[in-house]
Amino acid sequence: MVEKQSAAQKAIGDIAPKLADLTDQVLFGDIWERPGLSPRDRSLITVTALIALYRTDQLGFHLKLAMENGLSEDELVEAITHLAFYAGWPNAMGAAGQLKSIVESATQSADGN
Repeated sequence: MVEKQSAAQKAIGDIAPKLADLTDQVLFGDIWERPGLSPRDRSLITVTALIALYRTDQLGFHLKLAMENGLSEDELVEAITHLAFYAGWPNAMGAAGQLKSIVESATQSADGN
């Protein structure tokens, strides 16, 4: 039986296996599963923190996850627009560009292109 690799395992498992394991077991296996916040709320918090801190490498993954966790494109756009005034215009512009690419890619996939 072939075990499905997590995103962390695929991204860094070969070079940093312990970091990938901690990501899977502690971050997503424990922290993200705590009952105090819904996955949707955790996604909104994570996306806004990544935008505010200009952590663009992780942002695309978390924008996709946010939509899987129930945030709409409109809600994410609104959060990005709001953050422009608190986290900086370049941060918001970069996040909007990433969201646009993700939405366009998802639309193309859904259309079969």
